[in-house]
Amino acid sequence: MELFLKNITKKYGDKKVVNNITTSMTPGVYALLGANGAGKTTLMRMMTGILEPTSGEILFDKENIKEMGSEYRSILGYLPQDFGYYPNYSAKDFLLYIATLKGITAKTAKSRVLDLAEKVGLSDVINKKIKTFSGGMKQRLGIAQAILNDPYILIMDEPTAGLDPKERVKFRNLISSLAQNRIVILSTHIVSDVEAIADKVFLMKHGEFVSEGGIQKLVEEVDGHVWELKVDPKEVDKWEAETTVANLRRENENTILRIISEESPSEYANPVAATLEDLYLYHFPMERGE
Repeated sequence: MELFLKNITKKYGDKKVVNNITTSMTPGVYALLGANGAGKTTLMRMMTGILEPTSGEILFDKENIKEMGSEYRSILGYLPQDFGYYPNYSAKDFLLYIATLKGITAKTAKSRVLDLAEKVGLSDVINKKIKTFSGGMKQRLGIAQAILNDPYILIMDEPTAGLDPKERVKFRNLISSLAQNRIVILSTHIVSDVEAIADKVFLMKHGEFVSEGGIQKLVEEVDGHVWELKVDPKEVDKWEAETTVANLRRENENTILRIISEESPSEYANPVAATLEDLYLYHFPMERGE
């Protein structure tokens, strides 16, 4: 099973939102990591077939998804960032309705809905109206509707946005459990979610992959560019204005800054081991004063 993106470009007028992306994916979890406006959603919508590339092609097992048509949609599950639902429907009725739209027979749908409700942790509220659900419950319902047809490819756009830390952990565990025999692709700007579950990360900026690989490989790119520096608390504003400060912590009467910098920011700075968040800030430095 392989999803292959070959020289994918998407233009709106003269602007390239996605620029000449080529990559291959087999079963596992893939994360598109980047700031808002990086092109993640546009790329994912092309992978679902909702948008057509301006140039290039997307192949599933060497067949163009455009030519596959309904056959491709039958093996695809999609959770957009804001998926539509009917607030006055119960979770069960909503999932049965979605199953009908996906061409699943009534008999299969009933057992499938109950199994999925158990899998995503909604069995106790399956008959409650969706408008009573928390954000995390709605996201789990979104996952359930996306995998009703037992898809080979599961695409999720910002699936943990707006969730509290406890719900995000549950959601990440669910995603990991779904990835054993599927190609799971998710976009996010939450670095901790990527570190927890991704087999491969695509760091996306201005419509291009500026870096890609496993977590360890990516982190090695920023080794030697992360420093800790002890400063007087009165100097923090100055350092934040002049450098990329990833973190700060108090230590007795001093403040310890974690600084992302090509070179040592001070003769008193000490190099420290890098993390994926450091890599993200290396490529997407915060605006001064942000």
